Amino acid sequence: MRVGIISFAHGHAYSYASSLRNIEDVELVGIADDDQERGKQAAKTYETAYYPTYQALLAEKLDAVVVTSENSRHKEHAVAAARAKAAVLCEKPLASTAEDAQEIIDVCNEEGVLLQTAFPVRFNEAVARAKQRIDAGEFGDIVAIKGTNRGKNPGGWFNDEELAGGGAVIDHTVHVVDIMRWVLDDEVAQVYAEVDQLFSGNGVDDAGLLTLTFHNGVFATLDCSWSRNDHFPIWGDVTIEFIGTKGTLKVDAQGQKFDVFHGNGLSYMYWGDDMDDGLIRDFIASVQTNRAPSISGNDGLRALEVALGAYEAAATKEVVVLQGKENEGREKRD
Repeated sequence: MRVGIISFAHGHAYSYASSLRNIEDVELVGIADDDQERGKQAAKTYETAYYPTYQALLAEKLDAVVVTSENSRHKEHAVAAARAKAAVLCEKPLASTAEDAQEIIDVCNEEGVLLQTAFPVRFNEAVARAKQRIDAGEFGDIVAIKGTNRGKNPGGWFNDEELAGGGAVIDHTVHVVDIMRWVLDDEVAQVYAEVDQLFSGNGVDDAGLLTLTFHNGVFATLDCSWSRNDHFPIWGDVTIEFIGTKGTLKVDAQGQKFDVFHGNGLSYMYWGDDMDDGLIRDFIASVQTNRAPSISGNDGLRALEVALGAYEAAATKEVVVLQGKENEGREKRD
């Protein structure tokens, strides 16, 4: 397989590139980045070619493309890749607007190319086992969920609303909402949110608390903030607590670590799953075997709609109803 990466604007590009180079029968053909210094350095690090434009990279007749550019440019890059008949793995959120996300989906369908949304948390062993145990009925009917995705402010373009589409809420809502949807096999019906800027002076939201109601009656809360300070020993967390009629299950996706105490304080030694590697290998396998993606573009759109609904709810101080999504989402996942 011939694979290219468009932009190293997002930090996940580095782990994705490392994984691609370690998969047998996969060639990382090149890296396109309009930031010449960043792109050339990445190409040198991963021993591949640098392309100053994504059009030049796509002319190499690639089998697949990984899009890790700024959120507002996902549509431009994903659509171009699809038009070049390359399968697309697009970093989350799928886009910065629902309209752009839908256009990516439509074009990929029109061109007959696979589209996968980058939600690596599904490839965490603890999360996957939690779904298996819940599906088996071990915890009865799930009635409520409490989730967190609290991290550090990534800086750079993440603090530019035009490029990112928002701040912490659009960045961190989608990961955990995707897991909730996946485990429940249901869609969010309503969202209410409090959104603010509390921890830095960068002009975008860095604090969000969401309350969600699913069509099946399950209610959930989510803290999706950039509330970790610069000296915190790890970037953040992903935790989900499922409350069922027969028991409660708490998942810590970052819990596969040692806490190390030393003269300079506390640091973490992580020994656990490489979720990004799991995501990349799943994407490559889907393209190679011509199977449907395990995480579709529609999954990306549904999670994005919740984040956008949260912004609307915070602005209007009203519950936002996400109408007409339940059946549509399930049909496309099936």
